Amino acid sequence: MAFDKDFNYTEDFRACPECDLIHSVPRIKEGEQGRCIRCGALLFVRHKNSLDRSLAFALTGLMFFILANVFPLLTFEMEGQAESNRLIDGAIAFWKAGYWELGIVVFISSVVAPSAVLLVLITLLLPMRLNRSPYSPQMQIRLLAHLKPWAMSEIFILGIIVAFVKLQDFADVSVGLSLFAFVLMVAATVMAYMTLDEEALWSRLKEIRA
Repeated sequence: MAFDKDFNYTEDFRACPECDLIHSVPRIKEGEQGRCIRCGALLFVRHKNSLDRSLAFALTGLMFFILANVFPLLTFEMEGQAESNRLIDGAIAFWKAGYWELGIVVFISSVVAPSAVLLVLITLLLPMRLNRSPYSPQMQIRLLAHLKPWAMSEIFILGIIVAFVKLQDFADVSVGLSLFAFVLMVAATVMAYMTLDEEALWSRLKEIRA
């Protein structure tokens, strides 16, 4: 749907990502889209059941995150000796080697930030699903925005793939269940972000507090 004069406009404005035309943002119903009146580019989407779907993806991601930390990530076998590494072992290896700064960065980006994003989403959305107000929704929403740049799990997966290819030159390397769980966790987290509708979130908060 394109914007027109029949909409009840709010004081919110948004620039088109393609042609930079400024639009007043209308109130649209679930399942509808907002498009630029000049070039037709998509400005935003109101997903159906946005909060429930985002919560479901966050809970799924947390389950996969737990599995990713329980099972081995990669297993190396060379000259009859085998060794398995877990998700956290990369940060520990950097720490023991004296590169504690890298160890902290790897630990934050691969363990702390992804789990924190999922936990914040769950603690924000689950109370609303139970018709209760979250503890501090404003702080939680700001925290999500600050955590998102640190949750670089896709870069971590790319590094694992590169290591897998390189290590095969001199050792037998097999992929553990943890890697599949980690990839699924990343996918679930991305979907939780994509389906989360901020307008629906604030509307639901107003309903609960009314």
